[in-house]
Amino acid sequence: MPCPDTPAPHTVANPRNLPLSTLSHPREEIRQFTPNWFAATMGTGILALTLGQLPVQIPGLHLLAEGLWLFNIGLFVLFSMVYMARWVLFFNEARRVFGHSTVSMFFGTIPMGLATIINGFLFFGLPRWGGAVVPIAETLWWLDVAMALACGLAIPFMMFTRQEHNIDQMTAVWLLPVVAAEVAAASGGLLAPHLADASAQFSVLITSYVLWAFSVPVAFSILSILLLRMALHKLPHENMAASSWLALGPIGTGALGMLLMGADAPAIFAANGLPKLGEIADGIGLVAGITLWGFGLWWMLMAVLITVRYLRTGIPFNLGWWGFTFPLGVYALATLKLAARLHLTFFSLAGCALVCCLTILWLIVMSRTVRGAYKGELFVSPCIAGLGAGGK
Repeated sequence: MPCPDTPAPHTVANPRNLPLSTLSHPREEIRQFTPNWFAATMGTGILALTLGQLPVQIPGLHLLAEGLWLFNIGLFVLFSMVYMARWVLFFNEARRVFGHSTVSMFFGTIPMGLATIINGFLFFGLPRWGGAVVPIAETLWWLDVAMALACGLAIPFMMFTRQEHNIDQMTAVWLLPVVAAEVAAASGGLLAPHLADASAQFSVLITSYVLWAFSVPVAFSILSILLLRMALHKLPHENMAASSWLALGPIGTGALGMLLMGADAPAIFAANGLPKLGEIADGIGLVAGITLWGFGLWWMLMAVLITVRYLRTGIPFNLGWWGFTFPLGVYALATLKLAARLHLTFFSLAGCALVCCLTILWLIVMSRTVRGAYKGELFVSPCIAGLGAGGK
């Protein structure tokens, strides 16, 4: 059954503003844990990857990026354990998430957070531990694919059958379960050339193209609805201010995916008897990457204008602020990839500027998250906000 209506649906706040140690029960933080927290692993992971790929030589920067990636693995493991504990200890309440029109969307953050860890194994793990990390990355990638496909199908199906939605309440949060598949596609493009077997490379690459097509057209359909919604009903409530940046996510990831898959397509297709098709895929990937980058530029500038407007009245902090980070990060990675392919100074400078902005945003959001978690302000599940503190 759908969850009861609650104000600011993905704002998670402890009305008593008390430290976790003073909550009514030591297990309360587990009971109130939601998938929203995995957005922090998305933002942290994408920052690690962007810092590691800056085209400038700064002493200690790569080591800092690698440390941030390891920290992100710890976050993901911790959040996974807490969320699984919630399902074991509070099953009847945990399952109510599927009826919630906003919180359920954040299931997509779980495979997307995992994707940043997989990419880190290839970018940081290979130089550190050698080829032994490739089977780990491959196994995790297929798990990521399964979760992304499940989110991309199950959550929209529940939107159609179980949840209550209105066009005037629609936000870019609708994109989260859909975009997970194209994030997996970009990771597959990065993984494929590292596999030893030519047939395995081909399977991963073709699967990645399917994942891209599974996600991007649906995401762009949602973007079209979002444009209409904002034209007719104006901006969402200030609690959803960060959602204006989520639209940049599928565009930046779509561009990055086409660039990554196309870059190694000639060698992989040639090894499987399709050399001409590989050259075509490379060209299409580059042109699509440039085109989508331009589309993303419009959305990014619009998101900046929208955010400035929100700032006039103030934006209350919630876990949705992590929506500022990952979309900007994937757009920055696409920019840096274009710089490497085209050798244009403009893209290099733009990529560095975007990474600097991402770093500042991450520091702000992470510090506010740590503070909010300590005070207990971020541990309330909207689905059970009206229930008693101790019940299951």
